Amino acid sequence: MQSTRSLIKRLRGDFPGFTFESSDGFWWSASKRTIHFDASAENSTVYSLHELSHAILDHKGYEYDIDLVKLERDAWDYARRILATEYDVTIDETVIQNNLDTYRDWLHARSTCPACDATGLQTKQRTYRCLACGHLWSVNEARICALRRYSLQTK
Repeated sequence: MQSTRSLIKRLRGDFPGFTFESSDGFWWSASKRTIHFDASAENSTVYSLHELSHAILDHKGYEYDIDLVKLERDAWDYARRILATEYDVTIDETVIQNNLDTYRDWLHARSTCPACDATGLQTKQRTYRCLACGHLWSVNEARICALRRYSLQTK
């Protein structure tokens, strides 16, 4: 398997429309067309291909939280099916599922009613309504910080 640095060098040549920037993590900035990568991280080649997949698939944002889970799943699928083969990188299904689990857990926490702990339904961006008790709440973005749920009404 090739090193992350040699992979990034190759990707820079193959994808001149994107910028590859060394960083302290992995993410795709659609507004800057920049793929951030951490060459020192475990599985860095795998995560670099995943972020490149977001770029190739033109992932820009989402309105509903479930859409973020779909974007993540699509990027992992593209990285595994297309890019891993092209760049001779092995992507372990366990890595994919563990990563997707973090998003599924994030979605579950956001959709859990703060009044009765039942599952709610997202009605608009960052707003949920409980299917059991009708409680309405909003959530913060909370992808990289602690989840906060704010009641918009009392029971």
